[in-house]
Amino acid sequence: MQNPNQETIELILIAVTAAAVLLQAFILLAIFLSLKKSSRSMLEQVEDLKSSVIPLVDHARGLLERVGPKVEGSAADIADVTRRLRAQAAEVEASAAEIHEFVRKQTSRIDEMISGLLDSVDRASSYVVDIVGGPVRQVSGVLAAIKAIVESLRTPVPEPHQTPTSRDRETFV
Repeated sequence: MQNPNQETIELILIAVTAAAVLLQAFILLAIFLSLKKSSRSMLEQVEDLKSSVIPLVDHARGLLERVGPKVEGSAADIADVTRRLRAQAAEVEASAAEIHEFVRKQTSRIDEMISGLLDSVDRASSYVVDIVGGPVRQVSGVLAAIKAIVESLRTPVPEPHQTPTSRDRETFV
């Protein structure tokens, strides 16, 4: 049989184990109660959040339903305007190319006309110089000869040239 001391020790160990199990049960009960309270508080907060978010979501949905077709229409209008602008830009580009070609042709024609005119003026001036220049040179030569003759007749006969005298040398300083 067992010793009374051993029975006491066993009894104490059983009591300590029972106390530990009981303490563990109380702790688990406290955790359960705090979790229950936290979950209730969380549910209330979720409900509050839901009650404030649902009208906001409904309002956003209604706004999207109202604005959605307008945005789609605007996008279609913008695409149509872009298409028309591209077509008009192509037309303007083609017109500019036609105008450029026309201006180039006209410039070439004007250049040919002016070149022909200047060539004609050059030939005419050469002809005039040849036709008029010869007789004018002849007349000019005749006039120069007449002038020389008249000048020689108008000038008096020069006196004989005197040699310098000693008196002239003295006066020279």
